[in-house]
Amino acid sequence: MPDGSPVEVITLDNGKGVTAKILTYGAALQSLMGPDRNGRIADVLLGYDDLAGYLAHPEYFGVTIGRYANRIAGGRFMLDGHDHQLPLNDKTNTLHGGGKGFDKQVWKVVSVSSTPRPQAVLSYSSPDGDSGYPGRLDTQVSYALDESGALTISFEAAASKPTIVNLTNHAIFNLSGEGAPGGALGHLLTIAAKAYTPVDAGLIPTGEIRPVAGTPFDFRTPRRVEDGVRDGTDAQIRFGRGYDHNWVLDKGITARPEPAARLEDPVSGRVLHVLTTEPGLQFYSGNFFDGTLAGKRGHLYRMGDGIALEPQKFPDTPNKPDFPSARVDPGKPYRHVMIYRLSVRH
Repeated sequence: MPDGSPVEVITLDNGKGVTAKILTYGAALQSLMGPDRNGRIADVLLGYDDLAGYLAHPEYFGVTIGRYANRIAGGRFMLDGHDHQLPLNDKTNTLHGGGKGFDKQVWKVVSVSSTPRPQAVLSYSSPDGDSGYPGRLDTQVSYALDESGALTISFEAAASKPTIVNLTNHAIFNLSGEGAPGGALGHLLTIAAKAYTPVDAGLIPTGEIRPVAGTPFDFRTPRRVEDGVRDGTDAQIRFGRGYDHNWVLDKGITARPEPAARLEDPVSGRVLHVLTTEPGLQFYSGNFFDGTLAGKRGHLYRMGDGIALEPQKFPDTPNKPDFPSARVDPGKPYRHVMIYRLSVRH
């Protein structure tokens, strides 16, 4: 880091061709390597080759997002009669925690183990009032990789006073391999949701729960992302410049991770299953990449070069009482378990 503090890299290897690299900066998933149907190994995550890229051009590649993933309208929320103002870093709103969220902190390594499955546990303590959020929040993130290619990411957080918490990972995938010239819009996506939360022009949910049936948002059966990403007849696609919306998962909040989405690349045969305990899934189709960012191996990332599937609470939940609550109280820790499982369809 510029102040001289070290950033560490931890590699998890399942012995079956799948490896994951974890950075202590942002508790980030820096790479996820896996074979295609012909056994060729590739990195399926967008990002940077070194720390300098993450510092100079932060784009949330693979990082842990906190304290609150996604958008909060006006950066303001009420809690127990108290008004809290957060930094505005997305025009007039707060995005992914604010200007200096969990993605821009150096996390501590709690433990690293290789048996019974490779695992790394990281921690970060956010002080009371950090970026305007009430309460001290002691957070742990663990990454564990098993023989099936399932990377389980577990978030736990304990608060010293009532607050709001919404943690997720912001990996951006191209299952053809990072930098593959065809991008990711040809991938087949399935989302286990019959409804989504439409947004206004500022990408803040209106509060409506809208059925996906008959719209470009219906991914209940597999469809190519590119089939709807430029459908300008739908105002929601115009607002997001593509997909940048939250799906209301049919399963709701669950005690164990349950299926949320499936992404398949017909070219390579790679398949990604996403499971979560949370009720929502933000699907982002890489709409704001414009060719100005040089990522891994000098690849210029353009629109549609990667896809994010982020399990979480719904956006702007603190201001939408009908949405599942993001409140966390002392003595009642926050917990979110999500899984990215990488496999191959032959």
